[in-house]
Amino acid sequence: MISTTLALAALAVVLGALVLVARGAGGGRDVDDYLTARDSQSVNRLALAFMASGLGSWILFAPPEVGQAIGILGVLGYAIGGALPFLAYAWLGPKIRAAAPDGVTLTDWVRMRFGRPAQAWVAFVSVFYMFMFITAELTAIGGVMDLLGGIDPWVSIVAVAAVTAGYTAWGGLPASLRTDQVQAVMIMVLVSVALGAMFLHVEDPLARARDGGLDTFSRAGWESIIVLGIAITAANLFHQGYWQRTWSAADASVVTRAGRGAALLSFLVLLPIGFTGLVAGGIAVYEGTEPSPVPFFALLDGLPQVIILVVAVLAIALVASSVDTLQSALAALIDRDLSDGRLSLTGAKIITVVLTVPAVLIALKGYDVLRLFLIADLVAAATVVPVFLGLRRSASSASVIVGSLAGLASVVVLGVVQDGTLEAGVDLLTVASSPGLDLGSFVVAPLVSWAVAEGVARLTPRTEPAVG
Repeated sequence: MISTTLALAALAVVLGALVLVARGAGGGRDVDDYLTARDSQSVNRLALAFMASGLGSWILFAPPEVGQAIGILGVLGYAIGGALPFLAYAWLGPKIRAAAPDGVTLTDWVRMRFGRPAQAWVAFVSVFYMFMFITAELTAIGGVMDLLGGIDPWVSIVAVAAVTAGYTAWGGLPASLRTDQVQAVMIMVLVSVALGAMFLHVEDPLARARDGGLDTFSRAGWESIIVLGIAITAANLFHQGYWQRTWSAADASVVTRAGRGAALLSFLVLLPIGFTGLVAGGIAVYEGTEPSPVPFFALLDGLPQVIILVVAVLAIALVASSVDTLQSALAALIDRDLSDGRLSLTGAKIITVVLTVPAVLIALKGYDVLRLFLIADLVAAATVVPVFLGLRRSASSASVIVGSLAGLASVVVLGVVQDGTLEAGVDLLTVASSPGLDLGSFVVAPLVSWAVAEGVARLTPRTEPAVG
């Protein structure tokens, strides 16, 4: 590992460089520019911003862990799951943008299509998901910098949160986009260097990957592809940072092409990172030792300090790229849903900073937020189909809310059927047993929500678009 002094220097240099990059973007000229950077982004710039916004520090933990536990199909599941949301935006983005040309977030379109109650429900789902995302990322950077450089977690957590909140509050979405684009290039370069060093250091990495499950095609692996595809796509469709970027595109065709480009870039980054789980797991099998709980970091043992430093810088860039996006998105959501678009530019900046405080306080506790993350994924999976049924017709808010709640209730029923008690059903909904990839939950929830939403839509009068 590296010295604490070197780790602190890396933290300070990376965050300082991001401040300079953000200042180069200039501040938002008015509230609309601050929240959307409307019609300003080219294909390449938007693809990089999409990709960087989605790749937080979770990629150093989850894909390798699932790969080590399940094998190659788990690695493919995360790589495909990470790419699918951007393909969804490539298809849905132009449609939503055309229906709500003056929109800022998805909730603007939801209000037009379903009415105010549905807008409030979707806003709740979005805030819950994004708040958990911020908390998870801040918690992770505290743990990573402690592991790699012995920095007390609170130092990294507060530093990243304060700096990203500061430059995002100053520059809004234009600043977040500018930093995302730089961070995307950093991530691709640093991932390449770190993985190259890891695989060169391991004797016969292909053989170790075979030992770790390169040839394993289990039922659990196939199920992981389905579950991760549904969970990650559903949750990210409520990531309002992506929707802001949809309106930042120069035109609708840019959204489509940038979404496809971001999907390819994300797949190409996630696949080799997940592969480290196979190699680390294979080494454990070969040496007859227990698998590491953090396989990616296990492969750092014995590597030069400069590579450890590269990974530290990579982790900081990953966290900053996702956190600044989420801070800007939460401010936009508050503006559209609580103030009804009447928030001043100063108010938007204050909210950007204030909303970061509770996330920092929770992250400082070091709680396991993965469970809450999975609960948020389930809520999103139960809500996504009723919401996007609105592409076919206008309907009442009841179809969205009742459909979503029915999807969540179906998970409880599934748990009761499986284990015979109501407690088991509630445990399944709240992921109380283990943070596993439960196929039943993530298939039943969207299917039931779809069926109920369709039924309610037919029983309740159609509404005209409820603008204003």
